[in-house]
Amino acid sequence: MCLAVPLKLTKIDGNDAVGELDGIQRRIRVDFLKNPQPGDYIIAHAGFAIEKLNEQQALDNLQALREVADAL
Repeated sequence: MCLAVPLKLTKIDGNDAVGELDGIQRRIRVDFLKNPQPGDYIIAHAGFAIEKLNEQQALDNLQALREVADAL
């Protein structure tokens, strides 16, 4: 099963970027986003940013993921 996760963009170099979650950094591509900027929250799947989120949406998604992890 694959899961799309929220990340905060920390660095962007062309279509290559770095997204971070809880101190863990992932290299991703941002080809599918319009005008990505450091500080944007995105949903990443299979190494690609597929959608921008506002901060509250990202925090809500992260909270839900943490609740599921805690329940397991």
